[in-house]
Amino acid sequence: MGKKYVYAFEEGSMEIKNLLGGKGAGLAEMTRIGLPVPPGFTITTEACNEFYAQGEKFPEGLEEQIMDNLSKLEQKIGKKFGSTENPLLVSVRSGAVISMPGMMDTILNLGLNDETVKGLIKQTQDERFAYDCYRRFIQMFGNVVLRIEHYLFEEVIDKFKQERKVVYDTELDVSALQGIVEEYKKLVRKEIGEDFPQDPLKQLMLAINAVFASWNNQRAIVYRQINKIPDHLGTAVNVQSMVFGNAGNTSGTGVAFTRNPSTGEKVVYGEYLVNAQGEDVVAGIRTPQPIMKLQEEMPEVFEEFMKICNLLEQHYRDVQDIEFTIEKGKLYLLQTRNGKRTAAAAVKIAVDLVKEGIITKEEALLRVEPEQLDQLLHRRLDPDARVEVLAKGLPASPGAAVGEVVFDADLAEKLGKEGKKVVLVRTETVPDDIHGIVAAQGVLTARGGMTSHAAVVARGMGKPCVCGCEAIKIDYAQKLFKVGDVVVKEGDFITIDGSTGQVMLGEVPTIDPELSAEFQELLSWADEIRVLGVRANADTPEDARKAREFGAEGIGLCRTEHMFMDPKRLPIVQQMILAETLEEREEALAKLLPMQREDFKGILAAMEGLPVTIRLLDPPLHEFLPNEEELLVEVTKLRLQNGDPQEIAEKENLLRKVKALSEFNPMLGHRGCRLGIVYPEIYSMQVKAIIEAVVELKKEGYDVKPEIMIPLVIHSNELDIMRKLTVDTAEKIFKETGVECDYLVGTMIETPRACLTADQIAEFADFFSFGTNDLTQTTFGFSRDDAEGKFLPYYLNNKILPDNPFAVLDRNGVGQLVKLAVDKGRGVKANLKLGICGEHGGEHSSVEFCHMVGLNYVSCSPFRVPIARLAAAQAAVKTRTNRK
Repeated sequence: MGKKYVYAFEEGSMEIKNLLGGKGAGLAEMTRIGLPVPPGFTITTEACNEFYAQGEKFPEGLEEQIMDNLSKLEQKIGKKFGSTENPLLVSVRSGAVISMPGMMDTILNLGLNDETVKGLIKQTQDERFAYDCYRRFIQMFGNVVLRIEHYLFEEVIDKFKQERKVVYDTELDVSALQGIVEEYKKLVRKEIGEDFPQDPLKQLMLAINAVFASWNNQRAIVYRQINKIPDHLGTAVNVQSMVFGNAGNTSGTGVAFTRNPSTGEKVVYGEYLVNAQGEDVVAGIRTPQPIMKLQEEMPEVFEEFMKICNLLEQHYRDVQDIEFTIEKGKLYLLQTRNGKRTAAAAVKIAVDLVKEGIITKEEALLRVEPEQLDQLLHRRLDPDARVEVLAKGLPASPGAAVGEVVFDADLAEKLGKEGKKVVLVRTETVPDDIHGIVAAQGVLTARGGMTSHAAVVARGMGKPCVCGCEAIKIDYAQKLFKVGDVVVKEGDFITIDGSTGQVMLGEVPTIDPELSAEFQELLSWADEIRVLGVRANADTPEDARKAREFGAEGIGLCRTEHMFMDPKRLPIVQQMILAETLEEREEALAKLLPMQREDFKGILAAMEGLPVTIRLLDPPLHEFLPNEEELLVEVTKLRLQNGDPQEIAEKENLLRKVKALSEFNPMLGHRGCRLGIVYPEIYSMQVKAIIEAVVELKKEGYDVKPEIMIPLVIHSNELDIMRKLTVDTAEKIFKETGVECDYLVGTMIETPRACLTADQIAEFADFFSFGTNDLTQTTFGFSRDDAEGKFLPYYLNNKILPDNPFAVLDRNGVGQLVKLAVDKGRGVKANLKLGICGEHGGEHSSVEFCHMVGLNYVSCSPFRVPIARLAAAQAAVKTRTNRK
């Protein structure tokens, strides 16, 4: 026998999830623990990959294995596929290894045709139900397999509803449904030039083929790119005997989470529709009932469902997202998977599961994605703001979003790229809208529930979302929506609150988030476990205080040039740059000294007791001068208008200096310690300001820990010179004041040569801080702005590079240089302090790498400090090292 491509549900388990996909493994596992799952079989992801390897053809032996499993399924159920007396109907669903909600296609009621529909009537004694199933099947099969636009089918059904003056599909009678089936068949013939396939086996093979093909549809590719899911995983196909939620008022279908996926509260959360099939709930066509109403309508079913929720949560040790169908009062489970949740819910659920004794603290830390914490640091509506509530929908994904109304996903993407804030407003979103949801600040839909496509996707992305806001009437043609007499046009501003479901006119002010007790508790566990320190990049006392609030253990990078950009100081900085003599330059520096001293006092005081790494001036001097082209225009204008000769002379002098300082490639030019070597008086003033600030604070009783960092060193001689300058300046102040204090002198390692000669540089350094932004530029030979603006997106889309190296540390190139510098530096000084202060310090994969190579700390922006704390703990849990 060849390779096994098909597994009956009872043959599978979670152990082979990579073969069965998430859905197939869930069905197998539920079957194994004795839950009511309609029987079926799963075609593996290997079959999908073989299908693509063989030019979109079924691999050898697959068709025979499908037929064999279909025959066993017929025996189990006691019905026959294609029978006109007692037909077996099946659903065909996709299921990738990593859950991709709404990204793949589903077909229900497969096996129906003009003859088997009569068998279904005999079986159920319900003609209306049979034709309802048949019209649904033609519509789904027509859309998914035959690629006929969904709206064409909707137009047919809407025409029948108008003629019969009814609102809901459920109100259509048998003759209307029979008429719809005939119209659907005509539509298929018109669109594809041949009749709707009547052979059930042909239907099945075409459907399986379509699910495989959907792995590479546009929306699936986009979803994988956004979520970094590999393309080679493939999708499994689940073929399952049908159970019918549309068999009358004791039937129904629903989706539920064992805990609230927005807040994490321990209460079953979900919704269901009576007399409906599964797609009705998720597609958001009718707005469903909350799950708790099931307690009134079908108490026994509700009780059984609650027990199953509890059992599944204990079994999987996580929150479950469950799809279920009730057929004539009997409950069936169609899917369970770990539920997608917001960051706030992820944190609360992880902490609660530890307290309930279900998981350990270490497991809880691994349950929360570090990047998800970004959501918790989201803004919310200012409670004191006056708001004009226009309408209220379902609170589907928390957070506040303000933006211009846009009705089209393509336009949302276009405006988003232009830097505009937009809110995507749709009747209901479909998976093809995903690029618009990515670009929007938030999403508002007129239809659909808390488990609709918009809600699930927005929650996963941390985007605010309000669903099922039925008060809004959208007119796509006129590009507007109405609420009563109020008209809101495309381009008007609205505010949505995904935590309350409110939709408001205009731009409502938002405020910073507050962190929950569970959030603080989870991070306290992270702090117990992690070995990597976390500092923040901060240039002002306010940033420093914010960093401290978020748990930073010091400042890893304080950039002094930001202090020079202050409009009050810029003229003095320019005077210093334009100085023709050393005396003139020192005169300007003497004016800057007290200002810098106050800056450093503020930051050092805010971080009392914690280390503060202050980087001396790094950018080239021309950055502090006016733009050359703008100056040239000004001078030309003054000349043409016979302006003041003195002003013309001053501007021309300035233009000469700007031209003299301009460089072909400033990033590799006269900057960093090269400035300090050529103009030692600049660095001398900065060191003086730091040490004087430290002395004053020490007199005031503060405990401060300054670390002076020399940027862009490429040779040990540079650091030798700069260290001497720093030490001499400090010693002089200590002698004058009679106050001494400890300080460190170190350097930023940001070029390949610095890494290669780190042992020589370490002779003169108390610490290294890796400036991985510049190290990435110099290693790749990329100018960041040019790369990201021109070719890097192409490289990422075409998988030439796996990640943007400025966002995720390139372990194989830049990482190897960092590791080399660590080994060489520590080879000379075993206790050399090592950190990283590029943007990589707040990205989880980069933090893990820093842990693995033995750095002492990472430093990132204040708002990313919690992310880095969690990522550092996860790295410690994963690698189980005990390095301190």
